[in-house]
Amino acid sequence: MRKMIFIGALCLGIAPSFGPAQAQNDDALVPIKLDLPKPMFVGTPMNNSVPNLEKPLGKPRPPFLAPKGTENVAFKKPVTSSDPFPVIGELSCVTDGKKEGAEGYFVELGPFVQHITIDLKKEYTLYAMVIWHYHMQPLVYYDVVVQTADDEKFTQNVRTLFNNDADNSIGRGKGTDLNYVETAEGKLIDAKGLKARYVRCYSSGNTGNDLNHYIEVAVYGK
Repeated sequence: MRKMIFIGALCLGIAPSFGPAQAQNDDALVPIKLDLPKPMFVGTPMNNSVPNLEKPLGKPRPPFLAPKGTENVAFKKPVTSSDPFPVIGELSCVTDGKKEGAEGYFVELGPFVQHITIDLKKEYTLYAMVIWHYHMQPLVYYDVVVQTADDEKFTQNVRTLFNNDADNSIGRGKGTDLNYVETAEGKLIDAKGLKARYVRCYSSGNTGNDLNHYIEVAVYGK
């Protein structure tokens, strides 16, 4: 019977596959588990003074598919920052799994260019990241750059996943990604299956003030 299937497939110009089918089932793509917080405002107001602004979808973001077993590998992992003394909050809140936009759920870093670094404690294959800066108000954060590396000083195998710093004002290279308005959905970034241990997120103030905020950064990998 298997020989007949093989011959029939060749006649139809189809490449037969037996063993690999099981591997494909094992690597089946499923939606990542993403529990979203309660929206703090209705709709997505546009800020016309911000150039290269992403247009809102006007509907919920579609599910992001990743291999079965993908999970938030940043949960409870240690976080460091370019600002050793945050203005408000603790750096640990960045990976505590709590995404609410109310007071007490975010860390506030000093003005101008700041960054946070998450140590995943070992190398993972990464598929997506979701960042919540601050969604109590519809703010736009400037110069958002997300990079990964193999070492904590970001000198080995540094790769950029997202960059909307169009004029290279923070020195991480010119970016072509769009600015976006903060919402309860967070900003989802495709990590494209790269391998890394460290994740770093930059920003340089926002449309409300010069400060930098993080509610949560989730990193989905396996």
